[in-house]
Amino acid sequence: MLKLNNIEVAYLNIIRVLHGVSLQVEDGSIVALLGANGAGKSTTLKAISGLLHVEDGAVTDGEIEWNGAKIHKKNAEEIGKMGIIQALEGRHVFGHLTVEENLIVGSYNRKDRGAIKSDIEMVYDYFPRLKALRRKMSGYLSGGEQQMLVIGRAMVAQPKLMMLDEPSLGLAPLLVEEIYEIIRRFNTERKVSVLLVEQNVRVALGIAHYGYVMENGRVVLDGTADFLKNNEDIKEFYLGLSAVGAQKSFRAVKHYKRRKRWL
Repeated sequence: MLKLNNIEVAYLNIIRVLHGVSLQVEDGSIVALLGANGAGKSTTLKAISGLLHVEDGAVTDGEIEWNGAKIHKKNAEEIGKMGIIQALEGRHVFGHLTVEENLIVGSYNRKDRGAIKSDIEMVYDYFPRLKALRRKMSGYLSGGEQQMLVIGRAMVAQPKLMMLDEPSLGLAPLLVEEIYEIIRRFNTERKVSVLLVEQNVRVALGIAHYGYVMENGRVVLDGTADFLKNNEDIKEFYLGLSAVGAQKSFRAVKHYKRRKRWL
């Protein structure tokens, strides 16, 4: 469905942030885009969704294709109408609107007005807590409830590809597990593709089919979720599992220093 071909992104036409990034998302799959802060993950999502211009950024080289059509020069509204929906990092809710009004906003580009109500009920089925809060002003919700609302609003938009930016950020571990299970269910039951940006590598690879690791604006490693979970560099640098941990010698631990194989 989605293919990035060696794209480069620059802000103000000076500061280059992405350096030849290539990746793809197959129909019906969950793909995780992993890496630390500043790796270029969020910029990659904004390049796909057409939001770069808001920050004076642009795709300066390469191509982004959606079902074979080039979209990297289209604006965000055109891309949204194609079914590519991004839930931004930071729980951007309309605080002066109720929970249900926020969900209705997600249907802005839809023409099938009669089906919107049933899709809102679908969101309430995935997130029963939101149903109990449907008349409450969203600005008064907890962080976890706002994150549920942001994801639910993206669901109501009837995405073909749903892009989620750091959905676990600042949430308690049990709530993170709950939200990720709902994302997995939505993918399975609705056959919607998901591109997931995440620093929490463990939970992301727990539901993803494929993953890409980014550092300094480049993809440095990619593979199936099982391959990445078993990769020694991923285990050490992103999961905190060191190969030297099983050794008893303090000297071995003290002098152990693995270099990332991609450096």
